[in-house]
Amino acid sequence: MKARVIVTLKNGVLDPQGQAIEGALGSLGFSGVAGVRQGKVFDLEVPGTDAESARSQVEAMCNKLLANTVIENYAIEIYN
Repeated sequence: MKARVIVTLKNGVLDPQGQAIEGALGSLGFSGVAGVRQGKVFDLEVPGTDAESARSQVEAMCNKLLANTVIENYAIEIYN
């Protein structure tokens, strides 16, 4: 099974990298861009063929390593 994990900062958490990107986009002529937030994407291959088992494994990975659940949210996509 393949999985994609998208990790983003929770609302209300300061995002200095997102602010820097927003400023750089403005400097490059992309005016009007606002509210830029940065995140991370992880693509994984998980053993097995059961989607629920794969989701459970990936969720454990997120809670233990891939995401700081105090300040970050994550979304999991499972596919073949």
